Amino acid sequence: MKDSKTASRYAKALLELSQEGGALEEVFADMNSLSATLAESADLRSLVKNPVIKGEEKSKVFKALFSSQFNEITMNTIDLLVNNKRETLLSETATQFVGLYKASKNIVTAEVSSAFSLDEEQKKNIVALLKHDGEVEIIEKIDPSLIGGFIVRVGDKQIDASVATKFKNLRKEISLN
Repeated sequence: MKDSKTASRYAKALLELSQEGGALEEVFADMNSLSATLAESADLRSLVKNPVIKGEEKSKVFKALFSSQFNEITMNTIDLLVNNKRETLLSETATQFVGLYKASKNIVTAEVSSAFSLDEEQKKNIVALLKHDGEVEIIEKIDPSLIGGFIVRVGDKQIDASVATKFKNLRKEISLN
């Protein structure tokens, strides 16, 4: 919990700096890239977590990997985290930053689980069902156990229109009678 709060503070500061510097979109792309790289690379995660490797060495690795692609504000933030021995917060800071960016742009992420892949018309209907006045980003997951229909999760809210749930509810109703 403490690490999450600390990462949140770094993410908020980075958001403010990138807004002031007119580099919000670039830093957003950098944070997405950093988050994806850390998620994909077990070697990089090991480097970040290894307390034996000195901060200067970790900084050199991050500079070699990202300095040609990332904005200066992003690189300064990475350096700050490494120099303060907070490099283990890099992934969480990136995730928090992306969340703050989306909130500032009124973008919500809807996780849609369905038995089959959704076509564009179905996606439009789901977006209309959510009644959000901003942009809706859909993350689609295929779950054959749903039989049909879908489950939509946005934040802590859920809409369950799956056939599997309807069968389960029908089974409960029959057993009660």
